[in-house]
Amino acid sequence: MRARALPTSILAAVFAILHAGFAVPASAQPQHGISMYGAPALPPDFVSLPYANPDSPSGGRIVFAEIGGFDSLNPYILRGSAPWGVNLLTVQSLLGRSYDEPFALYGVLAESVETDEARSFVEFTLRESARFSDGSPVTVADVMWSFEVMGTQGHPRYRNAWTKIATMQQTGPQSLRFTFTEPDRELPLILGLRPILQRAQFDADGRAFDQSSLTPLIGSGPYVVDSVDPGRSITFRRTPDWWGADLPFFRGQHNLDEIRYEYYGDSAVAFEAFKAGLISVWREPSAARWADSYDFPAVTDGRIRQVEIPHQRPSGMSGFVMNTRRAPFDDWRVRDALIHAFDFAQINATVNGGAEPRIDSYFGNSDLGMRAQAVEGLVLDLLTPFAEELTPDALQAYALPETGGRSNRRNLRAAMRQLNAAGWQADERGIMRNGAGEAFTFNILLQQGSAAQQAIANSYIESLQHLGITANLTVIDAAQYVERTNQYDFDMTYMHRLMSLSPGNEQTLYWSAEGVETPGTRNLAGVDTPAVEAMITAMLNAREPEAFTAAVRALDRVLMTGRYVIPFWYAPVSRLAVAEGLRFPQNLPIYGDWTGFLPEVWWYSE
Repeated sequence: MRARALPTSILAAVFAILHAGFAVPASAQPQHGISMYGAPALPPDFVSLPYANPDSPSGGRIVFAEIGGFDSLNPYILRGSAPWGVNLLTVQSLLGRSYDEPFALYGVLAESVETDEARSFVEFTLRESARFSDGSPVTVADVMWSFEVMGTQGHPRYRNAWTKIATMQQTGPQSLRFTFTEPDRELPLILGLRPILQRAQFDADGRAFDQSSLTPLIGSGPYVVDSVDPGRSITFRRTPDWWGADLPFFRGQHNLDEIRYEYYGDSAVAFEAFKAGLISVWREPSAARWADSYDFPAVTDGRIRQVEIPHQRPSGMSGFVMNTRRAPFDDWRVRDALIHAFDFAQINATVNGGAEPRIDSYFGNSDLGMRAQAVEGLVLDLLTPFAEELTPDALQAYALPETGGRSNRRNLRAAMRQLNAAGWQADERGIMRNGAGEAFTFNILLQQGSAAQQAIANSYIESLQHLGITANLTVIDAAQYVERTNQYDFDMTYMHRLMSLSPGNEQTLYWSAEGVETPGTRNLAGVDTPAVEAMITAMLNAREPEAFTAAVRALDRVLMTGRYVIPFWYAPVSRLAVAEGLRFPQNLPIYGDWTGFLPEVWWYSE
């Protein structure tokens, strides 16, 4: 299914709003980095990233716990499930992200990047010193092959950018240029973050790129795969003579000699392994357990310390997502009823002791999040052309229903009214049925190892019984879960969607109409509305921060009032329990959460 074209009049209005009064930046020259707006914060002669410790020692090891398993070592294709560490540790891209800046990248495999005012092309010049783990140089041919093979045979998340490339050509011994089908401000950054692989490995093996395999990829990262026990563990070993060790971008990074991921069937078993000293770091998702379950010997005698790390990243969205490709979830009134039936206060008290705030926005905990009051200003201008297709309250004040006690009884009554309006009525036995007499039943699909999510689902199922709705819980292994969610074969499932302070083209992968039928996108909800397409277009074409913020808030409002997800909670701090000897810098990046700097800038010291 192709994304619907937006009417010319609407697009014209969007662009008029976005570009009114915009200043045009000066023409760019080859630079050490690139930013969406203006210049990167760090000068060409920077010593290290602001949150790295350039004097950190080398050595030691760290062991992480993962839930589930893996059956592939290629994370860039649709088939199979690969360990997180393959991409993070063994493969490099042309540019690298600074987690202290939302919109800036710096040269890694590429020593320079060049683009024009309109962002109609981007040119990269490779470092002559860049090497793959087998010692062979990273060449322009490797880069061009990586882009094409991922764009044509790789995971769907790589294909959207590939369709925007009009030409790809080598312009010098170490340089290549991408010309775009149309200007795109973010595309130079997206291409800069594409992983670069060695073409010769696949030519020698004679295997198709899109075939799942447990053969380690040859990359140019600081680590190589040292040992693999399929589905159970994977160990990465630091390359002692890694080509990038002396680059300022990497100074103070990749200090640990060994990084290991151990896989467990569920989080309870993994936590016990951590308590026994088999795991080095544990990220605690439950505020209640953090407060009352860390009195075991390793904590009391100092072998494990508890650390709370604040962050400034958006809350993202975590909750039960409804598949609008299927009835009755294609009716927003039904989705609203299911949100009202979720007793957040009771579940939050059970799981978190009531400590965690509820997610009320896809970009909550940041300036990008929608405001609860009625829309105004640029946000109103952006959404007004779509008012008729949006939910009736999309432009009005909107907030999630309060829950708990009397509030939850009111919510159940509100849910019943919405169900009645959507054509559902309770029969003489209290069973909710539609006009054809069919009972309202659906399935919640979860993955093995998701004990907390299963507990939430069971509590929710009990609440739904008060409405005459029967929900069933199905728990399957990781491989089956990936296959079914890739094919959108579910009614409701758990979704955890991280958001950054620099949202861009990835929002198309999350919400675009193309993802309604294309397998493997992240549009689990089946969102299919021109308003979303237009807000993403507005966001991508914004030239000033104010216009960008308005477009993101408008997108956020369409998603929230569309009622696609039953939101859970988020943690404004990261809670880490850390084994003795592991250290990290005191100067944390704005993305203070561990995903931004663990294990890259951590080190081990006696």
